[in-house]
Amino acid sequence: MTEISTSKAPAAIGPYSQGVSFSDIIITSGQIPINPATGEIMGNDIVEQTKRVFENIKAVLNEGGADLSDVVKTTVFLKDLNDFGKFNEVYATYFQKPYPARSCVEVSRLPKDVLVEIEVMAVKKRA
Repeated sequence: MTEISTSKAPAAIGPYSQGVSFSDIIITSGQIPINPATGEIMGNDIVEQTKRVFENIKAVLNEGGADLSDVVKTTVFLKDLNDFGKFNEVYATYFQKPYPARSCVEVSRLPKDVLVEIEVMAVKKRA
């Protein structure tokens, strides 16, 4: 297993890696809407926070040699499932068919009281 670390995504705030790779598989830790340059939460609504989360995910994947088109599974944690419709609109702009498999659950609280956290699993394309 190899650690993936980039300054283009928020640093880990605990004993975990931003992502890891094993063979052709990349798994990211849950990303929240932190601006890696400032350490501040970006956005006050689900739309803006989701966009920031995906930029963080893209940075980790890119550091590991992959991109969003390599994602095969996402796990989404929403603070409020009432945001699901707006979240889905943003989510759909980051993926094309065939869409990754996905789980989405409502949770009572997320780190730093954000509205969304997403983790992904990707498989790098073979040359």
